[in-house]
Amino acid sequence: MDFTLSDEEQAISDLTAQILGDKSTHERLSDLAANDDRIDAEAWAALAQAGVLGAAVPESYGGLGLGFLATAMAIQQVGATASPVPLLSTAVMGAMPIAEFGSAEQRARYLPAIADGSLIVAAALYEEGTTAAEPEVVAVPDPDGYRIEGAKPMVADALDAGLILVPAKLRDGSCGVFLVPADTAGISTIRVEVTTGRPQARLEFSGVVVPEDALLAGPASAVSGAEIVDWIELRVNCCLCMMMAGAAQTSIELAAQYTKQRYQFDRPIATFQAVSNRAGDSYIDTNAIVLTAWQAAWRIDQGLEAQDAVSVARWWAAEGGFRVVHAAVHVHGGVGVDRDYPLHRFFLLARQLELTLGNGEEHLATLGRAIAAR
Repeated sequence: MDFTLSDEEQAISDLTAQILGDKSTHERLSDLAANDDRIDAEAWAALAQAGVLGAAVPESYGGLGLGFLATAMAIQQVGATASPVPLLSTAVMGAMPIAEFGSAEQRARYLPAIADGSLIVAAALYEEGTTAAEPEVVAVPDPDGYRIEGAKPMVADALDAGLILVPAKLRDGSCGVFLVPADTAGISTIRVEVTTGRPQARLEFSGVVVPEDALLAGPASAVSGAEIVDWIELRVNCCLCMMMAGAAQTSIELAAQYTKQRYQFDRPIATFQAVSNRAGDSYIDTNAIVLTAWQAAWRIDQGLEAQDAVSVARWWAAEGGFRVVHAAVHVHGGVGVDRDYPLHRFFLLARQLELTLGNGEEHLATLGRAIAAR
């Protein structure tokens, strides 16, 4: 792996860090939470103006035409600030698959609006008891195209999205991926509270009729809907690891600052052996999360096989992230759970990411099966 970022990738990372550092301050995020504002609209507009939202959008549609790694680096900064901006859902679950698999008409309709920040996208991938590529939500033929029926129980950013990406089972049992405007008749949106305090939504589809051209890539495409879903999930899982990397980095920085300033027995607690040992373990875990996430993102960006790298990154993010944020809270004592102090926000974000990424043993099992198959 080449750890050197291109000038454009470094600029996207630096711009995102500067914008979110200036806009999504602890005070600002506290005000947003108090007012139940789900998105930092000022930060989102600034990211659009700086070109971050359009990093993955081709230049012909108003974007920068950069690769996956640039957006992944920006998402790491989202984790480092715990900023409530829908960059993961809009850029990775929306712009990237539309740019990769969408028709010319779909690209022209949606990509410029994503790049300028006026369109937020949510992806309704998850269903209970099945995989995203084998949905139970159905799309049956209708005189006007397709009629979608069923429910998606947990959809991030759906409360604010203008477009929903919906995998659904077609009549022949295969998976189709639909681009459904959020205001389409028949969609019910039910708020669902989650760990971070930033709600998701349950989407219920009852007689939702969409035209045939809402099917991503079209019915005659050589790429199946299941392949599109797998393509999206690989990149989403990698970006969840990148977000965890940012959250872990900020957590350990807050712990380092606090333990140098907090005195007991006339000396900073950072000099106590137990505290320094936990800090050292957290430093190792954080670097492992960062490096494995970067490796996975780089392999995806280069078009290399990345499934194993993503599984490794997911294990480190889930297991290491848990240890890092718990150690940070522990060395802070009661301050660590005080909502007037920023650490609680990264603890909750890391716990939500851990739950989303799944159990570490699952990732080890996935790696084991891959190794056995070879």
